[in-house]
Parts: sequence; C-alpha cells; structure tokens
Amino acid sequence: MTQNFTFTDTSESLSTVLQKLIGQLSGKTTTLRELMEAIGEQGLLLMCAIACLPFLIPVSIPGVSTIFGAAIVMISLAITLNRLPWLPKRILDKQMETARLVPALEKGVNIVSKLDRYMRPRLPALTAGTIISRVNGLAIMAAGILLMMPLGFVPFSNTLPGIAILLFSAGMIQRDGATVLGGYIFLVLTTIYFIALAYGAFWAGQGISNSLTGA
Repeated sequence: MTQNFTFTDTSESLSTVLQKLIGQLSGKTTTLRELMEAIGEQGLLLMCAIACLPFLIPVSIPGVSTIFGAAIVMISLAITLNRLPWLPKRILDKQMETARLVPALEKGVNIVSKLDRYMRPRLPALTAGTIISRVNGLAIMAAGILLMMPLGFVPFSNTLPGIAILLFSAGMIQRDGATVLGGYIFLVLTTIYFIALAYGAFWAGQGISNSLTGA
C-alpha cells in the first residue's frame, strides 16, 4: 500500500548526513535495501543523493549504474506521484561490494562538502509547493534514465547525469532553488551530450557501411 509523504528540512549539512550513513556500512557486501533502511526518515531525496555519489568520479563500478539508476527512476516516480516508492526485490537485494562502493561514496561526499559551502535557502519558487516538487521529480527521473544507459565506458556519460541528480536532490533538501536551477542546467547539458553521442555514432555507422559497400 502506498502512502503520502512530506520532505523535511535538516539542520545538518548534506555532506555530514551522508558521511554518517557511509560510516554505518559494514560487511563485505551491502544492498540498496540496507542503504534505504539506514536512511530512515531522512527521505527519498537523500537516497537519490547517495545513489549518484559513485558517478561523480571518473572510475566506473560495474553494475552499479544500473542498480542505482533504476532506484533513482523509481524514487523520482514516487516523488512525482507523492507516494512511497516500490522497488523490485531483485534491485533491493542485489549485493554490492562494500570495499569498492565505500571509497567511491567517500570521494563523492568530498565533492558534496564543497557544494555545502554555497548552499542556503533561496529562490523558493523552485523548491516550494506540490507542483514544482513533481516537476523536479520528473527531471530527476529523466536524469536517472540517462544514468541507466549502458555507456559507462564513454567519458562523462555517468558523471553528467549524476551531477544533475545531486544538484536536484541537494537543492530540494536544503530548499536552495539556485542549486535546483543548476540541476536543470546540467540536465540540459547531459541531454545535448547524449544527442551528440547518438549523432556521432550514427554517422560513424554510416561511414563504416559506405566503406563496406564501396559507396
């Protein structure tokens, strides 16, 4: 059964909250279910922020983009519909190596700590109200779909949507409309980048086809 929820402000900086969560990870492996249980009342936006951290660095962790990308899409759908999310058991209980995940999360937190210095409540039109929350949820969903694409070998294909998701999530948590606006800017840049990749792949394919046919 689904329930309504509300997002609550936090007096702690986002990087502090994230660092505390990372400190709770133990054992050789962890799952998305364990991460969500650790988050508790901090909410869905914090889960999105955590899920995008591994993609803020240029090192790819195999399989993580699919798991976290799917989670971000489902969570953003819940934000859009104002309901608690449902996630498949296969995604919730997929084992991830803690030894590889934690260092990536910690490097992401270092980036977030720099962002914290500039965050403060402003531009409430981009954070306050049900309608804008749902619009922002759709934007996070779009970035999550781009993150899920199997292009981890392509430079910045995970980093750009990851930054967009982080800015959306952090901005909504801290009620910073300027940060949310930055999320939209990165989402547009990501979309343009993916279109350019598709365009380049198309013409590369055309060139190979022409060379094979002798055209």
